[in-house]
Parts: sequence; structure tokens; C-alpha cells
Amino acid sequence: MFGLIKSIQRDIQAALERDPAARNVWEVILAYPGFHARQLHRLAHFLWNLGIPVLPRVISHINRFLTGIEIHPGARIGEGLFIDHGMGVVIGETAEIGDNCTLYQGVTLGGVSRERVKRHPTLGNNVVVGAGAVLLGPITVGDNARIGAGAVVVQSVPPNATVIGVPGRVVAIHDPETGEVYRPPDPLADTVRELQARVAELERRLAELEARYQEARICD
Repeated sequence: MFGLIKSIQRDIQAALERDPAARNVWEVILAYPGFHARQLHRLAHFLWNLGIPVLPRVISHINRFLTGIEIHPGARIGEGLFIDHGMGVVIGETAEIGDNCTLYQGVTLGGVSRERVKRHPTLGNNVVVGAGAVLLGPITVGDNARIGAGAVVVQSVPPNATVIGVPGRVVAIHDPETGEVYRPPDPLADTVRELQARVAELERRLAELEARYQEARICD
């Protein structure tokens, strides 16, 4: 019981630390659907692990009705999860979430298989998933990774990485020891920069031709 109380306190503290709009403990307890969803999932997950049929799914269904957040009773969630806003969040049966993770509204941790196997993502510790991001399949997202809003991630993400885009691609890897940021080559960005350079060159040549044309008209 003492461990449960400490876990709930950690959930409250997570909201206070990560949401500047959270003013006090009672505001989190009474007015944060992400907090409510987490506590109802605790009950559903406990009953699920006991092998009790139907009831855990009913609690999950009630949870979705009350909070707009759908968490399967089988999902495994660590300490200090903060679901901000929360509407539309979906966490599948075999999903696993580490400690101190943050999910924003519209996040999906979904599966791509109909087999009864591990088919949902695993998030490490301190992972942040932006609004509307979709993570599919039994991929692993490493500790301290950040998934940008609207990204669609179908491959595993290394620790300390930042992922954006559709499909999701790693655009930066942060070294927590040195503070340095490594940016891997981005063929798409390189192509865009090359096209921009070509357009600039064409505009320069066009300006020169227009200037010569105007000079020729004056001479005539």
C-alpha cells in the first residue's frame, strides 16, 4: 500500500514538474484526465494480472469514456508517466512505457500484427512523444529520446535521439555527457538545399539578362 501511495504521489509530481499550468496538487488530482487515466489503469492492470476476465476491459472502457484516453489493461507503465491533455491517446495491449515518460494528446502506441505476440512499442525512460505522433509495431524507443509532433515511427529509435517526420527519421542525437549534438546526414534536407541554391543561381542569371536587355533598349 505504501508503494502504491508513493507511485501516485510521483504521478502528481510529474504533472507539477512538466506542466507550467499546474498550480497545485488538488488541481492535478481533480482536473487532470491524464492522472485519472493512469489511476484507473492501475486498477485494470492489477485485475488483468490476476487473470480476471472481462472486468479489466470494462474498466478500460469506462476510463476511455471519462478521460478520452484508451489504455489496454495489459499495457505495462512505469513510474512518473505524464499524459498532457490526453484526448485521443491510445496505448495498446503489449505496449511498455518506462519511467518519467511524457505523452501529449493524440499519441498512438499501436500494433501492426494480428498475432497474439509482442506487437506494440516499448518506450525507455524519460521519453517524450509529441502530439499526434504514431508509433507502430514492436519497436524500441531508447532512453531520453524525443519524438516530434505528428511523426510516424515504424523503426526503433536509439537513446538520446530526436525523431521527426513521416516516416520518422533521426535528425539529432544528444550526448548527455558532453552536451554535444550530432546531426546525421539528411538526404532530403541536402536535396532541398541544393534546389534552393540552383533557384538562387537561376534568379541571379535572370536578373543579369534583364539588366542587359534594359541596357540594350536604352542604347537603341
